[in-house]
Amino acid sequence: MKKNHPGKLHIISLGCSKNLIDSEVMGGLAHAAGMTLVEDPQNADVVIVNTCGFIQAAKEEALEVILTLAHEKKKHRPDLKLVVAGCLAQRYGKDLLKEIPEVDLFIGTGEVGNVAGHLQNLKAENPHRAAVLSKPDFLMTAWHERILSSASSTAYLKISDGCSNCCTYCAIPSIRGKARSRRPNDILREAENLVARGIKEIIVIGQDTTVYGRELQDRPKLSRLLTDMASLSGLHWLRLLYAHPAHMATDVLEAMANHKNICRYIDLPVQHIDDTILAAMNRKVSSDRIKEIIRQARSIMPDVALRTSLIVGFPGETPKRFEHLIDFVRKIKFDHLGVFTFSREEGTNAAALPSRISEKEKERRRESIMSEQADISHTINRKLIGTIQEVLIEEKSDREGYAFVGRCRRQAPEIDGVTYAKGSSIKIGNIVKCEITEADHYDLFGKVIS
Repeated sequence: MKKNHPGKLHIISLGCSKNLIDSEVMGGLAHAAGMTLVEDPQNADVVIVNTCGFIQAAKEEALEVILTLAHEKKKHRPDLKLVVAGCLAQRYGKDLLKEIPEVDLFIGTGEVGNVAGHLQNLKAENPHRAAVLSKPDFLMTAWHERILSSASSTAYLKISDGCSNCCTYCAIPSIRGKARSRRPNDILREAENLVARGIKEIIVIGQDTTVYGRELQDRPKLSRLLTDMASLSGLHWLRLLYAHPAHMATDVLEAMANHKNICRYIDLPVQHIDDTILAAMNRKVSSDRIKEIIRQARSIMPDVALRTSLIVGFPGETPKRFEHLIDFVRKIKFDHLGVFTFSREEGTNAAALPSRISEKEKERRRESIMSEQADISHTINRKLIGTIQEVLIEEKSDREGYAFVGRCRRQAPEIDGVTYAKGSSIKIGNIVKCEITEADHYDLFGKVIS
Protein backbone atom coordinates (compact mmCIF):
# COMPACT_ATOMS: atom_id res chain seq x y z
CA MET A 1 0.00 0.00 0.00
CA LYS A 2 1.51 3.32 -1.05
CA LYS A 3 2.33 5.70 1.76
CA ASN A 4 -0.24 8.37 0.95
CA HIS A 5 -2.83 6.21 -0.76
CA PRO A 6 -5.93 5.36 1.30
CA GLY A 7 -5.89 1.82 -0.05
CA LYS A 8 -8.35 -0.92 -0.88
CA LEU A 9 -9.66 -3.23 1.82
CA HIS A 10 -11.26 -6.66 1.75
CA ILE A 11 -12.74 -8.23 4.91
CA ILE A 12 -13.27 -11.96 5.35
CA SER A 13 -15.73 -12.60 8.17
CA LEU A 14 -15.74 -16.05 9.76
CA GLY A 15 -17.91 -17.53 12.49
CA CYS A 16 -21.13 -16.24 13.98
CA SER A 17 -23.44 -13.34 13.26
CA LYS A 18 -21.97 -11.44 16.23
CA ASN A 19 -18.61 -11.56 14.50
CA LEU A 20 -20.22 -10.44 11.24
CA ILE A 21 -21.38 -7.23 12.93
CA ASP A 22 -17.82 -6.55 14.09
CA SER A 23 -16.70 -6.98 10.48
CA GLU A 24 -19.40 -4.55 9.30
CA VAL A 25 -18.32 -2.02 11.92
CA MET A 26 -14.65 -2.34 10.94
CA GLY A 27 -15.68 -1.89 7.31
CA GLY A 28 -17.59 1.25 8.21
CA LEU A 29 -14.69 2.73 10.18
CA ALA A 30 -12.22 1.96 7.42
CA HIS A 31 -14.54 3.48 4.82
CA ALA A 32 -14.95 6.63 6.92
CA ALA A 33 -11.16 6.86 7.06
CA GLY A 34 -11.01 6.90 3.25
CA MET A 35 -10.44 3.28 2.36
CA THR A 36 -12.35 1.57 -0.44
CA LEU A 37 -13.93 -1.77 0.32
CA VAL A 38 -13.58 -4.31 -2.48
CA GLU A 39 -15.30 -7.66 -2.96
CA ASP A 40 -12.31 -9.49 -4.45
CA PRO A 41 -9.28 -9.99 -2.15
CA GLN A 42 -7.08 -10.05 -5.26
CA ASN A 43 -7.88 -6.35 -5.72
CA ALA A 44 -7.13 -5.41 -2.11
CA ASP A 45 -4.07 -3.75 -0.59
CA VAL A 46 -5.16 -4.95 2.85
CA VAL A 47 -7.09 -8.07 3.84
CA ILE A 48 -8.61 -8.43 7.30
CA VAL A 49 -9.56 -11.95 8.40
CA ASN A 50 -12.03 -11.58 11.25
CA THR A 51 -11.78 -14.94 12.96
CA CYS A 52 -13.78 -17.23 15.20
CA GLY A 53 -11.96 -19.12 17.95
CA PHE A 54 -14.87 -20.72 19.78
CA ILE A 55 -14.32 -24.43 19.08
CA GLN A 56 -11.65 -26.54 17.39
CA ALA A 57 -13.43 -26.71 14.02
CA ALA A 58 -13.74 -22.91 13.90
CA LYS A 59 -10.07 -22.46 14.79
CA GLU A 60 -9.04 -24.88 12.06
CA GLU A 61 -11.18 -23.05 9.49
CA ALA A 62 -9.66 -19.71 10.47
CA LEU A 63 -6.09 -21.02 10.31
CA GLU A 64 -6.73 -22.53 6.89
CA VAL A 65 -7.91 -19.16 5.55
CA ILE A 66 -5.00 -17.30 7.16
CA LEU A 67 -2.37 -19.75 5.90
CA THR A 68 -3.81 -19.66 2.37
CA LEU A 69 -3.49 -15.87 2.33
CA ALA A 70 -0.04 -16.05 3.92
CA HIS A 71 1.12 -18.40 1.16
CA GLU A 72 -0.36 -16.09 -1.49
CA LYS A 73 1.47 -13.14 0.04
CA LYS A 74 4.79 -14.96 0.34
CA LYS A 75 4.78 -16.35 -3.19
CA HIS A 76 2.99 -13.72 -5.26
CA ARG A 77 1.98 -10.56 -3.35
CA PRO A 78 4.71 -9.38 -0.95
CA ASP A 79 3.13 -5.90 -0.68
CA LEU A 80 -0.20 -7.26 0.62
CA LYS A 81 -0.93 -6.26 4.22
CA LEU A 82 -2.53 -9.10 6.14
CA VAL A 83 -4.45 -8.43 9.37
CA VAL A 84 -5.97 -11.10 11.61
CA ALA A 85 -8.73 -9.86 13.92
CA GLY A 86 -11.37 -11.32 16.22
CA CYS A 87 -11.58 -14.24 18.61
CA LEU A 88 -8.67 -16.34 17.36
CA ALA A 89 -6.42 -13.28 17.48
CA GLN A 90 -7.58 -12.47 21.02
CA ARG A 91 -6.84 -16.03 22.22
CA TYR A 92 -3.65 -16.85 20.34
CA GLY A 93 -2.38 -13.64 18.75
CA LYS A 94 0.99 -13.54 20.53
CA ASP A 95 1.76 -17.15 19.64
CA LEU A 96 0.58 -16.78 16.05
CA LEU A 97 2.69 -13.64 15.61
CA LYS A 98 5.75 -15.89 15.95
CA GLU A 99 4.31 -18.75 13.92
CA ILE A 100 2.98 -16.86 10.86
CA PRO A 101 5.45 -14.10 9.90
CA GLU A 102 3.40 -13.16 6.82
CA VAL A 103 0.69 -11.64 9.06
CA ASP A 104 1.43 -7.96 9.63
CA LEU A 105 -0.93 -7.39 12.55
CA PHE A 106 -3.08 -9.29 15.02
CA ILE A 107 -5.83 -7.30 16.74
CA GLY A 108 -8.13 -8.67 19.44
CA THR A 109 -11.85 -8.21 19.97
CA GLY A 110 -11.30 -5.04 22.00
CA GLU A 111 -9.69 -3.29 19.03
CA VAL A 112 -12.66 -3.23 16.67
CA GLY A 113 -13.25 0.47 17.31
CA ASN A 114 -9.58 1.30 16.69
CA VAL A 115 -9.24 -0.45 13.34
CA ALA A 116 -8.85 2.78 11.31
CA GLY A 117 -5.79 3.76 13.34
CA HIS A 118 -4.28 0.33 12.94
CA LEU A 119 -4.78 0.43 9.18
CA GLN A 120 -3.21 3.88 9.07
CA ASN A 121 -0.13 2.57 10.90
CA LEU A 122 0.28 -0.13 8.25
CA LYS A 123 0.98 2.62 5.72
CA ALA A 124 4.32 3.45 7.36
CA GLU A 125 7.47 2.64 5.38
CA ASN A 126 8.43 -0.20 7.73
CA PRO A 127 5.43 -0.96 9.93
CA HIS A 128 6.15 -2.88 13.10
CA ARG A 129 4.53 -6.31 13.30
CA ALA A 130 2.46 -6.58 16.43
CA ALA A 131 -0.28 -8.37 18.34
CA VAL A 132 -2.52 -5.74 19.94
CA LEU A 133 -4.64 -7.62 22.47
CA SER A 134 -6.27 -5.06 24.73
CA LYS A 135 -9.02 -5.68 27.28
CA PRO A 136 -12.02 -7.11 25.36
CA ASP A 137 -14.46 -4.37 26.30
CA PHE A 138 -15.49 -2.82 22.97
CA LEU A 139 -19.21 -2.13 22.68
CA MET A 140 -20.58 -0.72 19.45
CA THR A 141 -23.15 2.07 19.27
CA ALA A 142 -25.61 3.39 16.71
CA TRP A 143 -22.97 5.93 15.68
CA HIS A 144 -20.81 3.17 14.25
CA GLU A 145 -21.68 3.12 10.56
CA ARG A 146 -21.90 -0.50 9.42
CA ILE A 147 -21.15 -1.61 5.87
CA LEU A 148 -24.06 -3.90 5.01
CA SER A 149 -24.55 -6.03 1.93
CA SER A 150 -26.51 -3.90 -0.52
CA ALA A 151 -28.50 -6.97 -1.58
CA SER A 152 -29.69 -7.96 1.90
CA SER A 153 -33.08 -7.18 3.39
CA THR A 154 -32.03 -8.69 6.72
CA ALA A 155 -29.65 -7.27 9.32
CA TYR A 156 -28.43 -8.44 12.70
CA LEU A 157 -28.55 -6.03 15.63
CA LYS A 158 -26.26 -6.70 18.58
CA ILE A 159 -27.90 -5.51 21.82
CA SER A 160 -25.03 -6.63 24.04
CA ASP A 161 -21.58 -8.11 23.93
CA GLY A 162 -19.55 -10.40 26.15
CA CYS A 163 -20.86 -13.01 28.55
CA SER A 164 -20.80 -13.57 32.30
CA ASN A 165 -22.46 -17.00 32.38
CA CYS A 166 -19.16 -18.91 32.54
CA CYS A 167 -20.37 -22.24 31.17
CA THR A 168 -17.56 -24.68 31.88
CA TYR A 169 -17.03 -25.64 28.20
CA CYS A 170 -16.93 -22.09 26.84
CA ALA A 171 -14.03 -19.66 26.40
CA ILE A 172 -16.20 -16.72 25.31
CA PRO A 173 -15.98 -14.74 28.62
CA SER A 174 -12.19 -14.67 28.31
CA ILE A 175 -12.35 -13.78 24.60
CA ARG A 176 -15.23 -11.30 24.62
CA GLY A 177 -15.20 -10.05 28.21
CA LYS A 178 -18.02 -9.70 30.71
CA ALA A 179 -21.62 -9.12 29.63
CA ARG A 180 -22.33 -5.48 28.82
CA SER A 181 -25.54 -4.08 27.36
CA ARG A 182 -26.20 -1.15 25.08
CA ARG A 183 -28.66 1.53 26.17
CA PRO A 184 -32.22 1.04 24.84
CA ASN A 185 -32.33 4.41 23.08
CA ASP A 186 -29.06 3.62 21.31
CA ILE A 187 -30.42 0.26 20.12
CA LEU A 188 -33.64 1.88 18.92
CA ARG A 189 -31.66 4.51 17.05
CA GLU A 190 -29.75 1.80 15.20
CA ALA A 191 -32.97 -0.10 14.47
CA GLU A 192 -34.46 3.06 12.98
CA ASN A 193 -31.34 3.53 10.85
CA LEU A 194 -31.58 -0.05 9.57
CA VAL A 195 -35.24 0.32 8.65
CA ALA A 196 -34.45 3.60 6.87
CA ARG A 197 -31.85 1.69 4.83
CA GLY A 198 -34.53 -0.71 3.60
CA ILE A 199 -34.01 -3.56 6.06
CA LYS A 200 -37.20 -5.61 6.44
CA GLU A 201 -36.02 -8.10 9.07
CA ILE A 202 -33.97 -7.25 12.16
CA ILE A 203 -32.47 -10.15 14.08
CA VAL A 204 -31.66 -9.38 17.71
CA ILE A 205 -28.47 -11.04 18.91
CA GLY A 206 -25.94 -11.10 21.76
CA GLN A 207 -23.96 -13.79 23.53
CA ASP A 208 -27.05 -14.17 25.75
CA THR A 209 -29.90 -11.87 24.76
CA THR A 210 -32.07 -12.85 27.75
CA VAL A 211 -29.70 -11.22 30.29
CA TYR A 212 -30.02 -7.93 28.44
CA GLY A 213 -29.85 -4.90 30.74
CA ARG A 214 -29.21 -6.72 34.02
CA GLU A 215 -25.87 -5.02 34.66
CA LEU A 216 -27.20 -1.52 33.83
CA GLN A 217 -28.27 0.65 36.74
CA ASP A 218 -31.91 1.01 35.74
CA ARG A 219 -32.09 -2.63 34.51
CA PRO A 220 -34.05 -2.12 31.25
CA LYS A 221 -36.05 -5.19 30.27
CA LEU A 222 -35.74 -7.19 27.08
CA SER A 223 -39.53 -7.38 26.76
CA ARG A 224 -39.79 -3.59 26.77
CA LEU A 225 -37.00 -3.30 24.22
CA LEU A 226 -38.68 -5.79 21.88
CA THR A 227 -42.00 -3.98 22.27
CA ASP A 228 -40.42 -0.63 21.41
CA MET A 229 -38.61 -2.10 18.42
CA ALA A 230 -41.78 -3.77 17.17
CA SER A 231 -43.50 -0.36 17.14
CA LEU A 232 -41.04 1.06 14.59
CA SER A 233 -42.81 2.00 11.39
CA GLY A 234 -41.61 -0.02 8.43
CA LEU A 235 -40.15 -2.95 10.36
CA HIS A 236 -41.77 -6.09 8.99
CA TRP A 237 -40.06 -8.85 10.98
CA LEU A 238 -38.23 -8.87 14.32
CA ARG A 239 -36.49 -12.09 15.37
CA LEU A 240 -34.77 -13.05 18.65
CA LEU A 241 -31.77 -15.41 18.83
CA TYR A 242 -29.51 -16.74 21.61
CA ALA A 243 -32.08 -16.92 24.41
CA HIS A 244 -30.53 -18.76 27.37
CA PRO A 245 -33.12 -21.02 29.06
CA ALA A 246 -31.91 -19.99 32.53
CA HIS A 247 -32.99 -16.40 31.83
CA MET A 248 -36.02 -16.67 29.54
CA ALA A 249 -38.91 -14.77 31.16
CA THR A 250 -42.67 -14.93 30.67
CA ASP A 251 -42.89 -11.25 29.72
CA VAL A 252 -40.59 -11.86 26.75
CA LEU A 253 -42.89 -14.62 25.49
CA GLU A 254 -45.90 -12.34 25.98
CA ALA A 255 -44.20 -9.52 24.06
CA MET A 256 -43.66 -11.92 21.16
CA ALA A 257 -47.28 -13.01 21.23
CA ASN A 258 -48.61 -9.44 21.37
CA HIS A 259 -46.90 -8.07 18.25
CA LYS A 260 -47.53 -9.40 14.76
CA ASN A 261 -44.16 -8.32 13.43
CA ILE A 262 -42.21 -10.25 16.09
CA CYS A 263 -41.57 -13.68 14.62
CA ARG A 264 -42.97 -16.46 16.74
CA TYR A 265 -39.61 -18.12 16.74
CA ILE A 266 -37.41 -18.87 19.74
CA ASP A 267 -33.77 -19.91 19.61
CA LEU A 268 -33.34 -21.64 22.99
CA PRO A 269 -29.94 -23.39 23.20
CA VAL A 270 -30.48 -25.93 25.99
CA GLN A 271 -27.21 -27.87 25.35
CA HIS A 272 -28.38 -30.88 27.38
CA ILE A 273 -31.31 -32.11 29.47
CA ASP A 274 -29.66 -34.39 32.05
CA ASP A 275 -29.40 -32.52 35.34
CA THR A 276 -25.98 -33.95 36.18
CA ILE A 277 -24.59 -32.79 32.85
CA LEU A 278 -26.33 -29.40 33.11
CA ALA A 279 -24.70 -28.88 36.51
CA ALA A 280 -21.29 -29.93 35.18
CA MET A 281 -21.76 -27.44 32.34
CA ASN A 282 -22.69 -24.71 34.87
CA ARG A 283 -25.82 -23.93 32.88
CA LYS A 284 -27.68 -22.72 35.99
CA VAL A 285 -30.96 -24.27 34.88
CA SER A 286 -32.70 -27.57 35.61
CA SER A 287 -34.29 -30.00 33.17
CA ASP A 288 -37.68 -29.31 34.72
CA ARG A 289 -37.28 -25.57 34.16
CA ILE A 290 -36.28 -26.11 30.52
CA LYS A 291 -39.36 -28.24 29.92
CA GLU A 292 -41.56 -25.68 31.68
CA ILE A 293 -40.28 -22.86 29.43
CA ILE A 294 -41.07 -24.93 26.35
CA ARG A 295 -44.57 -25.75 27.65
CA GLN A 296 -45.14 -22.10 28.47
CA ALA A 297 -43.92 -20.90 25.07
CA ARG A 298 -46.23 -23.31 23.27
CA SER A 299 -49.12 -22.38 25.52
CA ILE A 300 -48.72 -18.64 24.87
CA MET A 301 -47.90 -19.14 21.15
CA PRO A 302 -49.27 -22.45 19.82
CA ASP A 303 -47.67 -21.77 16.42
CA VAL A 304 -44.19 -20.96 17.81
CA ALA A 305 -41.17 -22.46 16.03
CA LEU A 306 -38.54 -23.70 18.47
CA ARG A 307 -34.84 -24.09 17.69
CA THR A 308 -32.22 -25.49 20.03
CA SER A 309 -28.59 -26.57 20.05
CA LEU A 310 -27.13 -29.53 21.94
CA ILE A 311 -23.69 -30.75 22.97
CA VAL A 312 -22.97 -34.48 22.95
CA GLY A 313 -19.95 -36.24 24.41
CA PHE A 314 -19.53 -33.88 27.36
CA PRO A 315 -17.42 -35.46 30.14
CA GLY A 316 -19.68 -37.67 32.23
CA GLU A 317 -22.26 -38.24 29.48
CA THR A 318 -22.83 -41.93 30.14
CA PRO A 319 -24.92 -44.01 27.71
CA LYS A 320 -27.87 -43.62 30.08
CA ARG A 321 -27.50 -39.83 30.17
CA PHE A 322 -27.24 -39.75 26.38
CA GLU A 323 -30.45 -41.80 26.13
CA HIS A 324 -32.05 -39.24 28.42
CA LEU A 325 -31.07 -36.54 25.92
CA ILE A 326 -32.25 -38.35 22.79
CA ASP A 327 -35.53 -39.26 24.50
CA PHE A 328 -36.01 -35.55 25.27
CA VAL A 329 -35.51 -34.74 21.57
CA ARG A 330 -38.10 -37.35 20.57
CA LYS A 331 -40.68 -36.02 23.04
CA ILE A 332 -40.24 -32.27 22.60
CA LYS A 333 -40.04 -32.31 18.79
CA PHE A 334 -38.11 -29.13 18.10
CA ASP A 335 -38.75 -27.48 14.75
CA HIS A 336 -35.00 -26.92 14.25
CA LEU A 337 -32.04 -28.44 16.04
CA GLY A 338 -28.25 -28.41 15.79
CA VAL A 339 -25.77 -30.71 17.53
CA PHE A 340 -22.14 -30.06 18.43
CA THR A 341 -19.66 -32.63 19.68
CA PHE A 342 -17.86 -31.59 22.86
CA SER A 343 -14.66 -29.67 22.12
CA ARG A 344 -12.06 -29.64 24.91
CA GLU A 345 -11.10 -25.95 24.95
CA GLU A 346 -7.95 -24.95 26.79
CA GLY A 347 -8.50 -22.56 29.66
CA THR A 348 -12.02 -23.79 30.37
CA ASN A 349 -13.02 -25.75 33.45
CA ALA A 350 -14.43 -28.59 31.36
CA ALA A 351 -11.03 -29.14 29.75
CA ALA A 352 -9.78 -30.60 33.02
CA LEU A 353 -12.68 -33.01 33.46
CA PRO A 354 -11.92 -36.70 32.89
CA SER A 355 -13.58 -38.18 29.83
CA ARG A 356 -13.40 -41.53 28.10
CA ILE A 357 -15.73 -40.67 25.23
CA SER A 358 -13.93 -41.12 21.92
CA GLU A 359 -14.33 -38.75 18.98
CA LYS A 360 -15.88 -41.64 17.07
CA GLU A 361 -18.51 -42.17 19.77
CA LYS A 362 -19.21 -38.44 19.99
CA GLU A 363 -19.86 -38.37 16.26
CA ARG A 364 -22.09 -41.46 16.50
CA ARG A 365 -24.19 -39.73 19.16
CA ARG A 366 -24.40 -36.56 17.07
CA GLU A 367 -25.55 -38.52 14.04
CA SER A 368 -28.12 -40.44 16.12
CA ILE A 369 -29.78 -37.22 17.27
CA MET A 370 -29.65 -35.61 13.82
CA SER A 371 -31.26 -38.72 12.32
CA GLU A 372 -34.10 -38.48 14.84
CA GLN A 373 -34.41 -34.75 14.17
CA ALA A 374 -34.59 -35.22 10.40
CA ASP A 375 -37.71 -37.35 10.81
CA ILE A 376 -39.21 -34.91 13.33
CA SER A 377 -38.53 -31.92 11.10
CA HIS A 378 -39.96 -33.70 8.08
CA THR A 379 -43.19 -34.48 9.93
CA ILE A 380 -43.52 -30.88 11.13
CA ASN A 381 -42.84 -29.49 7.66
CA ARG A 382 -45.36 -31.84 6.01
CA LYS A 383 -48.04 -30.45 8.34
CA LEU A 384 -47.40 -27.01 6.84
CA ILE A 385 -48.53 -28.13 3.38
CA GLY A 386 -51.64 -26.16 2.46
CA THR A 387 -50.87 -23.30 4.84
CA ILE A 388 -50.15 -19.74 3.78
CA GLN A 389 -46.74 -18.44 4.86
CA GLU A 390 -45.13 -15.04 4.50
CA VAL A 391 -41.81 -15.47 2.69
CA LEU A 392 -38.96 -12.96 2.48
CA ILE A 393 -37.51 -13.48 -1.01
CA GLU A 394 -33.71 -13.37 -0.80
CA GLU A 395 -32.25 -14.54 -4.10
CA LYS A 396 -32.80 -16.42 -7.31
CA SER A 397 -32.91 -20.20 -7.07
CA ASP A 398 -31.09 -22.81 -9.13
CA ARG A 399 -33.67 -25.42 -8.16
CA GLU A 400 -35.71 -26.58 -11.13
CA GLY A 401 -39.28 -25.29 -11.10
CA TYR A 402 -38.64 -22.71 -8.39
CA ALA A 403 -37.34 -19.36 -9.54
CA PHE A 404 -36.66 -17.89 -6.11
CA VAL A 405 -35.60 -18.87 -2.61
CA GLY A 406 -36.25 -17.14 0.70
CA ARG A 407 -37.36 -17.79 4.24
CA CYS A 408 -40.63 -17.79 6.12
CA ARG A 409 -41.02 -16.53 9.68
CA ARG A 410 -40.21 -20.02 10.96
CA GLN A 411 -36.74 -19.99 9.39
CA ALA A 412 -33.69 -18.02 10.53
CA PRO A 413 -30.87 -17.37 8.03
CA GLU A 414 -27.94 -19.78 7.71
CA ILE A 415 -29.03 -22.13 10.53
CA ASP A 416 -32.46 -23.35 9.34
CA GLY A 417 -33.96 -24.54 6.07
CA VAL A 418 -35.29 -22.27 3.32
CA THR A 419 -38.48 -21.83 1.33
CA TYR A 420 -38.41 -22.22 -2.45
CA ALA A 421 -41.02 -20.17 -4.30
CA LYS A 422 -42.51 -20.32 -7.77
CA GLY A 423 -44.33 -17.42 -9.32
CA SER A 424 -43.97 -14.44 -11.61
CA SER A 425 -43.28 -10.78 -10.91
CA ILE A 426 -41.38 -11.58 -7.71
CA LYS A 427 -38.85 -9.03 -6.53
CA ILE A 428 -35.87 -9.93 -4.38
CA GLY A 429 -36.23 -8.25 -1.00
CA ASN A 430 -40.03 -8.35 -0.97
CA ILE A 431 -42.17 -10.30 1.47
CA VAL A 432 -44.80 -12.34 -0.40
CA LYS A 433 -47.49 -14.80 0.59
CA CYS A 434 -46.91 -18.39 -0.45
CA GLU A 435 -49.09 -21.45 -0.28
CA ILE A 436 -46.89 -24.34 0.84
CA THR A 437 -47.32 -27.18 -1.65
CA GLU A 438 -44.47 -29.53 -0.68
CA ALA A 439 -41.90 -30.11 2.05
CA ASP A 440 -38.81 -32.18 2.69
CA HIS A 441 -36.78 -32.78 5.84
CA TYR A 442 -35.62 -29.17 6.15
CA ASP A 443 -36.99 -27.04 3.29
CA LEU A 444 -40.42 -25.84 2.21
CA PHE A 445 -41.77 -25.35 -1.32
CA GLY A 446 -44.58 -23.06 -2.32
CA LYS A 447 -46.31 -20.94 -4.93
CA VAL A 448 -46.79 -17.21 -4.59
CA ILE A 449 -50.43 -16.25 -4.21
CA SER A 450 -50.05 -12.49 -3.91
